[in-house]
Amino acid sequence: MATHAGANARDWLGVAVLVLPALLASMDLSVLFMASPWISADLNPTASQFLWIMDIYGFMMAGLLITMGSVGDRIGRRRLLLIGAVAFGAASLLAAFAQSAEMLIAARALLGFGGATLAPSTLSLIRGMFLDENQRRTAVGIWTGAFIGGVAVGPIVGGLLLEHFWWGSVFLINVPVMIALLLAAPIIIGESRDPDPGRFDLFGAALSLAAVLPVVHGIKKIAEDGAQWTSIAAVAGGAGFAALFVVRQRRSTSPMIDVRLFARPAFSSSILANGVIVFAAAGMGLLAATFIQTVLGYAPFAAALWMLPTVAGSFTGVALASLLARTIRPAVLVSLGLLISAGGFATFTLVTADSHIVLLITAYTALTLGVGMTATLVTSLVLTTAPPEKAGAASALAETSSEFGGALGIAVLGTLAAAIYRDTMNADITLGATVGEAATDTIGGTVAAAQDLPDEVAGPLLRQAFEAYTNGFTSAATVGAVVLTISGIAAGILLREVPAPPPAGLQK
Repeated sequence: MATHAGANARDWLGVAVLVLPALLASMDLSVLFMASPWISADLNPTASQFLWIMDIYGFMMAGLLITMGSVGDRIGRRRLLLIGAVAFGAASLLAAFAQSAEMLIAARALLGFGGATLAPSTLSLIRGMFLDENQRRTAVGIWTGAFIGGVAVGPIVGGLLLEHFWWGSVFLINVPVMIALLLAAPIIIGESRDPDPGRFDLFGAALSLAAVLPVVHGIKKIAEDGAQWTSIAAVAGGAGFAALFVVRQRRSTSPMIDVRLFARPAFSSSILANGVIVFAAAGMGLLAATFIQTVLGYAPFAAALWMLPTVAGSFTGVALASLLARTIRPAVLVSLGLLISAGGFATFTLVTADSHIVLLITAYTALTLGVGMTATLVTSLVLTTAPPEKAGAASALAETSSEFGGALGIAVLGTLAAAIYRDTMNADITLGATVGEAATDTIGGTVAAAQDLPDEVAGPLLRQAFEAYTNGFTSAATVGAVVLTISGIAAGILLREVPAPPPAGLQK
C-alpha cells in the first residue's frame, strides 16, 4: 500500500480553526438548557412552543445537512464554511433579541440553516487535509470531542452567562467566533471540492427536508396527545417522502448520497449508533439542566460548575476510544460505549426530588463518557467507508444522524416528561383556578408563578411541581436506558465482522 505524507503545522492549525464552528454548531443544540426557566418566565411559551424553541434548530440542521454537504462538494467546502459563518452570526443576533416565542422559534430555525452549512464543511475539510490514517483518526477524534463535547459544554456556558446577563447573551457569544472564522479560514484552510460533482439535485434536496419535519411533528404530537390520525398521517407522509428520496438517489447519476453505502453493516450501524447516542445525550441534557435549577434549586453559575465533570466524561470517552481503537475491534468498543451510557440512564432512574446533586452528576458523567467513546468510533467508521471525493456528503450523513438524534431526543424525551408533568399538575382541578393553566404547563412557568403567591400557597404548589417533574424525568430516563441497551446489543452484532486495525508497525 502507498504511504502518505504527514500533515504539517498549518494542517494542525487548520484543525484548531475548524474545531470552533463545530463546537458552536453542536453547542447551540444545548446552550438554551440552562436558560429554559428564564425563557419560560420571559416569553411565556406553551409547552409545545417551548419544545420547538429547544429542538427546531436540530431538526432544521438534520433536514439540511445532506443538502449542504452536497453543496459543499460542488461549490467548495471552504466557501460554504464562510457562507455559513455569515448566516450563523446573523441568526444569532436575531435570536438574542427575540421578543416573543414565535420570533425565537423562527430565529432558531435560521440558526439551523447556518449550522447546516458549518458542520459538514468542517469535517469534510479535515477528511481532505489528512491523508495518513493515524493522523486522520487523531484529527477526527479532536473534531468529535469538540462536536460531541459541545452538547455538554452548552449548558455550562449558558449557566456562566446567565449569572451576569439576560438569556439572549447565550447567542451573542457566537458572533465574535464567526468573525474570527471569517478572518482566519481564508488564510489557513485550503479549498477542496468534488472534481466531478455532477448536477445538483434541487428536488432531492427538497425531499430530504420534507422527509424530516413531518416525521418530527408527528412524533411530537403523538407523545403529547396520543396517536391521533393527523399525527400518524404526518409520520406516514414524512416516511413517504423519505422513500421517494431514496428511490431518487438510487436512480440518479450524481446522487447527493450513495444509498448503497447503507448496505454495508459498518456504515449503517455506525449511522444508527451515532443517532441513538446523541438522542440520549441531548434529550436527557435538557431535562437534567432544568432539574438542577428548578427541583434542586441551584443558581446557573453553581449548576454550571457542577456540570463540569460531564464535559470531562465526554473528552475521557474520546481519548479512550482513540487509544483502544488501535487494538480492539469496533464491535466491542461501540457496544461498550452504548452500554456505559445505558448505565448512566439507569442511574438517573434512582433520582428523587430530594436527591443530592452528586447522584445526578454521576449518572450524567457516565452518559457522556459513553457518548464520547461511541461518537468517536462511529464517525471514523463513516468517514473511512466513503470515498474521499464524497467526503462532504458522508460527513453530512454522520452529522445528520447526530443532529436528528439530538433533536429527536429533546422532542421525544422532553415531550414525554412534559406530558407527565402537565397531566400530574392538571389532575388537581383547583390548581389551574389558583395559578392559571398556563403556569402549570411547564415547570419554569410554575416556579415563576409561585414567586407571586403567598407562602402558604407557593410551598405546596412547588412541592407538587417538583414531584411531578421528577416523575417525568425518571420516566424519560427509563426509556433512554432501554433504547441504549438494545442499541448496544445490536451494534455488537452488526459490527462483528469489522476487524481490529493491524498493529502500528504493520500499517502502511
